[in-house]
Amino acid sequence: MSTDPYILAQEAAKALKSATGLESFDVALVMGSGWVPAADAIGQTLSEIPVTELPGFAPPAVAGHAGRVRVTRTEAGRHALIFLGRTHLYEGRGVDPVVHGVRTAVAAGARTIVLTNAAGGLRPEHQNIGDPVLISDHINLTGANPITGATFIDLTEVYSKRLRALVREIDPSIGEGVYVAFRGPTYETPAEIRMLRTLGGDLVGMSTVLEAVAAREAGAEVLGLSLVTNPGAGLVGEPLNHEEVLEVGRATATRMGVLLAKVVDRL
Repeated sequence: MSTDPYILAQEAAKALKSATGLESFDVALVMGSGWVPAADAIGQTLSEIPVTELPGFAPPAVAGHAGRVRVTRTEAGRHALIFLGRTHLYEGRGVDPVVHGVRTAVAAGARTIVLTNAAGGLRPEHQNIGDPVLISDHINLTGANPITGATFIDLTEVYSKRLRALVREIDPSIGEGVYVAFRGPTYETPAEIRMLRTLGGDLVGMSTVLEAVAAREAGAEVLGLSLVTNPGAGLVGEPLNHEEVLEVGRATATRMGVLLAKVVDRL
């Protein structure tokens, strides 16, 4: 097994095609904390395998992340590759494992990557718990980048305007916002939340941005979608709890799955 992350992604893509019996995939989705049940609404499951059966993937380390990859056929006949969980930077495995799923998906033919996450809402004055929010841009405060060396990638439009417009055609009520990523695993302090609001952030979490950068490096189109599962620390005076994050995801799973299914069928 190669130690080069790009070759390793090619090896994983080859193993994925062999395990699923498919030569290519139309779209890949990465499901965030609590989003796993939403995958059931996207289409008919053709196969599902543990990610650890593929080169370069680590076992799941976070509650709400199943550590499986599912192949689904949508109503329109598209083949969707769904990662039921992800590796996070705070797990201490390094940057390459965080983006390995995205690189594998693109190597397997997926030209569209849909990244979902559970996020803290920085604007409770106009965000409700359980609201989906399109990611229009991001602020990377993880201190990491999946690209090394003199490879200069334009990030003027990380999250596709075309795909965001498509989602708004399906659900005109959906809002947009800037996603801020921290390394984690600690939640942010109230002072940090005040800082992020001043910087123009609307959502905060511990994932997505490194995957989005890796997808753009690979030439894929990216759609980012956050589920507001809690207000940011200090905004309502209640402590933050991961189980509550998962519960909001479970409660809204069907709605999120139906939305994703409509989006995937119109890509």
